[in-house]
Amino acid sequence: MFELPDEEFDKLISQAMDELPQQYIKNLQNVAVVYADDPTPEQRQKLELRNDQSLFGLYEGIPRALRGAGYNMVLPDKITIFKHPILAYSHDLPSLKKNIKHTLWHEIAHHYGLNHQQIHELESKPPTE
Repeated sequence: MFELPDEEFDKLISQAMDELPQQYIKNLQNVAVVYADDPTPEQRQKLELRNDQSLFGLYEGIPRALRGAGYNMVLPDKITIFKHPILAYSHDLPSLKKNIKHTLWHEIAHHYGLNHQQIHELESKPPTE
């Protein structure tokens, strides 16, 4: 694992946001994107992660697809990108950038209501031009 100052990691998250399709980014509503070194014990327990499992990112909130007419006056949803697991998995700066961007896209997809199966199906489709 290589080291990276928090400020640089934050810049990479911002760059990834800028590189994702902007129609998805500009429509993020009531969502905070943050980073943390590692998932908390409570987050790991809630997801039933084993000790040998890593977590790169986490969406916590009410997906847009499930928001009804009464959705108001709620705390923002949160997308957390976990620095240490991504750094441990990345072998250089290009792979780190790729992993951050992929994790961010994955968590944003959860915000829009997609489950893991739907996300993997989308990712396995050839890109359209």
